[in-house]
Amino acid sequence: MFYNPLDKFYKSTTGAVREGEKTVFRAKSDTGVCSLAMRRDGEADYVYYPMFIDGAVFKAEIKLSKGLYFYHFELGNGNKIWCGEDFTGVKTCCPSDFQLTVYDKNFSVPTWLNGGIIYQIFPDRFYKSGGFRVKEEGKVYHENASDTPCYLPDKNGKILNNDFFGGNIDGIIEKLYYLKKLGVSAVYLNPIFKAYSNHRYDIGDYYEIDPLLGSFEDFEKLIIESEKIGIKIILDGVFNHVGDDSLYFNKYGKYNSVGAYQSKKSPYYQWFCFDEYPDKYKSWWGITTLPTTDKESNYADFIAGDNGVVDFYAKKGVGGFRLDVVDELPDKFVAKIRKTLKNNNPEAMVIGEVWEDASNKISYDVRRKYFVDGELDSVMNYPLKNAILNYVCNGNSKDISLTVKTLIDHYPKCVTDNLMNILSTHDTVRVLSALSGIDTRGMSKSAQSELSITEQAYPEAVARLKCAVVLQYMLPGVPSVYYGDEAGMEGFGDPFNRRFYPWGKENKDILSFYIKLGEIRKKYSAFKKGEYEEICSENGGFVFKRFDENSEVLICVNVSDSVKLIKYNGTLKSELYNNVYEDVVELKPFTADIFTVK
Repeated sequence: MFYNPLDKFYKSTTGAVREGEKTVFRAKSDTGVCSLAMRRDGEADYVYYPMFIDGAVFKAEIKLSKGLYFYHFELGNGNKIWCGEDFTGVKTCCPSDFQLTVYDKNFSVPTWLNGGIIYQIFPDRFYKSGGFRVKEEGKVYHENASDTPCYLPDKNGKILNNDFFGGNIDGIIEKLYYLKKLGVSAVYLNPIFKAYSNHRYDIGDYYEIDPLLGSFEDFEKLIIESEKIGIKIILDGVFNHVGDDSLYFNKYGKYNSVGAYQSKKSPYYQWFCFDEYPDKYKSWWGITTLPTTDKESNYADFIAGDNGVVDFYAKKGVGGFRLDVVDELPDKFVAKIRKTLKNNNPEAMVIGEVWEDASNKISYDVRRKYFVDGELDSVMNYPLKNAILNYVCNGNSKDISLTVKTLIDHYPKCVTDNLMNILSTHDTVRVLSALSGIDTRGMSKSAQSELSITEQAYPEAVARLKCAVVLQYMLPGVPSVYYGDEAGMEGFGDPFNRRFYPWGKENKDILSFYIKLGEIRKKYSAFKKGEYEEICSENGGFVFKRFDENSEVLICVNVSDSVKLIKYNGTLKSELYNNVYEDVVELKPFTADIFTVK
């Protein structure tokens, strides 16, 4: 028996399908009878669709209401068969079902990000224009950009995250043309709202830009100047929790308000869940500086209602929101955020922080409906990140092949084209460090603070990095570059992955490589909404092509210890190195190349 859901002959729509859309399934079998068995998520029983002989295959045409489904084929003898290719190219039978995501018929995704590049900025650490705007007692202010961020706990054993390097909004404005040279079309900013810490996930006031970053006028100028050169600003929507040192909680009495911590008569009291008032309350992962908010209270309207926070910033012209810890937010609340944002600007993006396959994510025993109900336009592509790093470090071609095919099969095509392809973020080890082979397990923070790749190991780490970045840029989705990765920044755990950008000390070889990849993405329309087809994934080699009606690009990666021969009947031109090859290309160990047919 044979079936491949990524081949449009066997399944007429690649990936998720729209509700009510006719979908054709075909399967090859040498039996006399074949049925398609389809089960809706949460239901025990399958619905059986008879398949009719159509030439050399069995065929069924069905239409489904929105939901998550699981399916397989059953032969005439009643045997359940998960048949054909298991995404890795091996003809086999397996006890697992295929997945089918059927999404809302009205769901659509903006296309302006297709073929683009996202650049993530941790605002305090990118670029400092002028001196420190303000200084508060009890905080640390680095005058030397090469300082190591503070990492030791205070006398009470707490990590305060209260040291600052002075990166600001004016600094981002000054570097817009640098970002444009990288090919950036969207800047994703970690939180910019007023807060106590340098990471600013402890929101103090949603309606005030942190004074250390600048003013509202500076923020509005950033949006205007960015738009002039085709760059949109995406904000970090931190709506699951606020800071204990905030206008709303006001644990330390620093704000001119009556916070929930101070009085049960506070207008914000209903926003929070107290076990024992006032000192025992629900907080994110038990971190008491981050009291969680009750999304069933009027907090939901404060954030996502008319004239709420989302509405306010949408009217300022932001290009969208990345929703922090979106799996902590109820579906109803996420849908409300999306509706308010889209009412202001249908082209604004809603991107979710999801670390798993977002199409079948279960959070707190609830199956999420991010795509079934059309709540998110995109998600952070952690599954692909993990697969790329695993492949580049260990040569596991089959794993990356399976991951890519699974994501394409599970997600709506419009979402796949917009996936936020990451290799590192403010929450992870920097990609260059991750590829260094250094094992930091059991290592103290003090040891990590001084850790860097040795001179002997550095060339191999860079070679692996280039292979990883080619995949990040060329696979379906949109590459999201964590500030400084393109400069060769290193850094293991937080806060060493959040050092200041090394202006004037960049690794020029790595930087030029990122710029070149950006130029290739812009040059070929296949990277906007084109198709994906795997050619080969074995023995450390991974070859695939991206194509549409106007362009075809062949991407070849070799992370093995041996030379790989790429045989092609014709002439190939290297888009990375401008070499021309006839019939055969020799791909050296730990190298990647991008070819077009000449």
